[in-house]
Amino acid sequence: MGEVFAEKRRWWSQALLVGGVISILCLVVGALGYRLGLWDYLVGFFLLVCGIVLAAGIAFLGVIAAIICWRKGLVEDRSSVLIGLVLSTLVLVQAGVQLSAAAAVPPIHNISTDIQDPPEFSALVPIRAAENANPHTYDAAVLADIQREAYPGLETLSSLRSSEELMSLTQAVMRELGIEIVAVNTALGTVEGTATTFWFGFKDDVVVRIRESEGMRRVDIHSVSRVGTTDAGANARRIERILNGLR
Repeated sequence: MGEVFAEKRRWWSQALLVGGVISILCLVVGALGYRLGLWDYLVGFFLLVCGIVLAAGIAFLGVIAAIICWRKGLVEDRSSVLIGLVLSTLVLVQAGVQLSAAAAVPPIHNISTDIQDPPEFSALVPIRAAENANPHTYDAAVLADIQREAYPGLETLSSLRSSEELMSLTQAVMRELGIEIVAVNTALGTVEGTATTFWFGFKDDVVVRIRESEGMRRVDIHSVSRVGTTDAGANARRIERILNGLR
């Protein structure tokens, strides 16, 4: 009975099912391979693009195949076509969300609350250099105007809390946000950490600086991605969340 059922399935319905599965696997394998260090992020993105293109083709053909199945009463092929269509749609929706987020912000990946005298990295500098990461210095001539227009609310935080309290609270907030603390320098009033994204495992580095100023403490944050040319707003959101946690 099972063999007869299998023979009734058309090759194209099976192909759509397999194509949908492969499109999902392209996204998963591309990200997992980068996380495990099997290839660089460009290879991961290539697989991502392959998955998206394949998903688009499967979705287009899947709609046509679904119409044919219903009109001709091809009951045996409906499940394969629908599964392939659903899987490809999931890929396209995920890609759409990511592309929409990236398109909504300027293509920058280096953000600082203080654009004239941004907090400087120290302990993370050799780590970034070893990975041949993006430059960590903030180029105000290039970035300042773009950042002001895109993220006008990111400014230095003035606080009445003591420096000691802010140093302790900063570490607690960073850990709560899933940021790994790399170094704490009480003399400089800085806390450095690394955030890792969920999907590809991209790393963004963060430094929080606390300074005394006219009886108050000024808190500035600098967050920069290690790879890529855009961050889809991730660094700005991270800075905002840290600031909110310190208020």
